[in-house]
Amino acid sequence: MEGSVTIADRYMTNDEVMAYARKVAAGLKDAGVEYSEAINTLMRNDIEFVVCMAAAKLMGAVATPVNWHFSAEEIAYIINDSGSRVLVAHSDLWHRHGPAVSKLLDRDVLVLLVETPDYLRAPYSVADENCPLKDGETSLEDWSNGFAPFQDDVEVKPTAMVYTSGTTGRPKGVKRKAAVSVALKNHHNAYIHGMRCLLAAPMYHSAPLSTADGVWAVDGHLVLVTRFEPETYLAMIEKYKITHTFMVPTMFVRLLKLPDEVRLKYDVSTLEHVIHGGAPCARDIKLQMIDWIGPVLFELYGGTETGIVTYATSQDFLDHPGSVGPPVEGAIVKIFDDDGNELPAGEVGEIYCRHPGYPDFTYQNRHQDRLDMERHGLLSLGDVGYLDEDGYLYITDRKRDMIISGGSNIYCTMVEAPFLEHPQIMDCAAFGIPHDELGESLALAVEARPGVTLDPADLTAFGKTKLSGFMVPGTFIFMDELPRDPSGKIYKRKLRDPYWSDANRQI
Repeated sequence: MEGSVTIADRYMTNDEVMAYARKVAAGLKDAGVEYSEAINTLMRNDIEFVVCMAAAKLMGAVATPVNWHFSAEEIAYIINDSGSRVLVAHSDLWHRHGPAVSKLLDRDVLVLLVETPDYLRAPYSVADENCPLKDGETSLEDWSNGFAPFQDDVEVKPTAMVYTSGTTGRPKGVKRKAAVSVALKNHHNAYIHGMRCLLAAPMYHSAPLSTADGVWAVDGHLVLVTRFEPETYLAMIEKYKITHTFMVPTMFVRLLKLPDEVRLKYDVSTLEHVIHGGAPCARDIKLQMIDWIGPVLFELYGGTETGIVTYATSQDFLDHPGSVGPPVEGAIVKIFDDDGNELPAGEVGEIYCRHPGYPDFTYQNRHQDRLDMERHGLLSLGDVGYLDEDGYLYITDRKRDMIISGGSNIYCTMVEAPFLEHPQIMDCAAFGIPHDELGESLALAVEARPGVTLDPADLTAFGKTKLSGFMVPGTFIFMDELPRDPSGKIYKRKLRDPYWSDANRQI
């Protein structure tokens, strides 16, 4: 193997990563982990994250990353729901959440720690005293060194199980019957042997994890970013002669806000394929990116459940402004009305799609939810849009009550639930409003109890005690009465429309 993984001043060849992974795989086998059984990671992007993904594949386990921004309750939910009996975590994250998580687990879980390295401490303001392992804790490296390298590689390798937002507000684990081949993702040379890929987006999300997995599959060079900072990102592109990268529109905005003399002093001419997806991107932002870096910008549409179903080149976007591209080879994309009738070009309805090449999946412990999202053999991700006469797909709205802020899915009912328990709130409704960097930010319309005056700072503080930080509304809107239909249901469209009318986009 000729590839490598780099983060900060740390470098490992893919051969070295694999040697480490074989010892971890042997340890997992010795711990009783069986084929298709989950193992969890609670980690920021790091080399050990890649090691654990490789180890799981070797012995047939299902790597299941946990969003490290989650609260203790949310972390415990995923560990319990996934059925995992092994968790690998950065030490500071476990020291912060571990005592509370442990009380909520429904089984014994082997916890293996990676001491949070220096290169992650400063970017995330981690105190040094929270990082060293404590008495009785087990180091992943020391533990794995006690095993001979695993050699009985399984033939049918499971794919990772990523948890995504669900219709009840609880995350759902997308569990496939088999791994997805890199050939299914390799549109317009997205994955080529020896590629040099820069990755800042967190690998607990589906698209960044799939990107890292693809780089590994073609023996490429993966360069991990400790934390996205615009000028540093450009410097890394120049230093490592980056050819490929996955980004979200928030990063585009921050890069474009750099002064021209800063942004243009870095050589980005090695870039061949800059892919983005998972969040709406304003048209003018995308045009500015293409004007700057050239026609190397690509956009995908799909989801953890469906895989990639459309792919837009820069030229596709210029010829069909606002489109997310035509269906990729083999993919089926149709628009249905509420009665399941297929709609003609130009008419807006719910988007249903499928790529038969992707192995089928179910939701962990929630197969009925999997059945409910299917119609005529196609799957809905909850988006609304239309196909033009040329077969290009446009996304206009989301049918399900969820927003995407900075690439993170936020299910509105999860935000509303704790605020509805606030003693001074009569009712509330969460929704997304335009944000230049995040695509959308979270707003909460609040109807207070009679005679009560609420303070936004107090509600922010309240939210922080109940929710993960990225789920706390950034804007509070106070109303005497929330808009409702005759049945009493809140008209969220009436809340959203005033904010989106001048945004030149609807999501």
